[in-house]
Amino acid sequence: MKQPPVLVPPPLSLYIHIPWCVQKCPYCDFNSHAQKGDIPQQAYITALLEDLDTDIGQYQLASDTRPIHSIFIGGGTPSLIAPEYIKQLLDGVRDRIPFRDDIEITMEANPGTIEAARFEQYRVAGVTRISIGVQSFQQTKLERLGRIHGESEAVNAAKLAHEIGLKSFNLDLMHGLPDQSIDDALSDLKQAIELAPPHLSWYQLTIEPNTLFYSKPPTLPDEDDLWDIFEQGHQMLVEAGYQQYEISGYSKPGFQCQHNLNYWRFGDYLGIGCGAHGKLSFADGRIVRTTKVKHPRGYLNMLKPYLDSQTEVAPEDRPFEFFMNRFRLLEPCNKRDFIDLTGLSLETIEQPLNIALQKGYLVDEKNSWRVTEKGKLFLNDLLELFVAI
Repeated sequence: MKQPPVLVPPPLSLYIHIPWCVQKCPYCDFNSHAQKGDIPQQAYITALLEDLDTDIGQYQLASDTRPIHSIFIGGGTPSLIAPEYIKQLLDGVRDRIPFRDDIEITMEANPGTIEAARFEQYRVAGVTRISIGVQSFQQTKLERLGRIHGESEAVNAAKLAHEIGLKSFNLDLMHGLPDQSIDDALSDLKQAIELAPPHLSWYQLTIEPNTLFYSKPPTLPDEDDLWDIFEQGHQMLVEAGYQQYEISGYSKPGFQCQHNLNYWRFGDYLGIGCGAHGKLSFADGRIVRTTKVKHPRGYLNMLKPYLDSQTEVAPEDRPFEFFMNRFRLLEPCNKRDFIDLTGLSLETIEQPLNIALQKGYLVDEKNSWRVTEKGKLFLNDLLELFVAI
């Protein structure tokens, strides 16, 4: 495959990773570390801003031509960081790189009493959207998942998010939990809908390697029950006015998560913090992926660089990477986006594209492609057509 031509750099987002949590949940495979003693909050904020300085300098990003489109502060449990340090962090980022006027700034938070009481302070610090990790409203399920909050705290956190004037907030809710019945799963979803969040992330529990559930697998609902949960739950969400815009994302009209949309549309993002991943496109045709030092001890060691690895995405790998992200969304995929964001011509994917159309995985809509219902069911098969072409 020939070297790709000039790229059109997409919107630029920023992901900030906070690695600490109170305890590690048995299903979690994220880069999180159980809190032992006090969190070095000031040292970590200082390191995050130095990490950002390094990226801005190396990739020449302090320019009005690519303002920050969205920020997502994830973890771990970012709400373990005091509001004054979140303010210092966001002020520091703003001083270094321009923000779009309508920037979305999301922070993950747990519904615990202490953390929920900080919601208003986080809003004042600059956070526009809070993502609340509810997971379930049933005490037995919360305990099985290793969660440290209860049902009442989850309900109160959602009510508080309504009251403080955030632009939006999200509830994270799981289904397919250990020993969960169809009625249990739908009861959780009904309670979440009654709290009227602008956005709901409703996703199935999956067992990931390097987790406690992987080494000691729990009993999960069978495939028939999982399908019934999804089918009935999806109908409940639609009837309540939610629109599904990606595999696990539902929102009221106009409240889609802009940060996630940029990910799935193959946008760019800087990643700062322990183990954070980044993706950057350049006008000379390069696409670079970065990973930062994973462990807090190494990340805070001033003698080490923040960057752990940097790799260029080869032209032959770009179709798979593009569609792996893009086909997660339910909106049609614009053909021009493929050309602009990968630097490749449509001719390079003609063969796998024809197979996908023949198998009924995709429909050609002149200027775009749309994934069919069959394509959603056989998404892995669809994506495999574009591996290293």
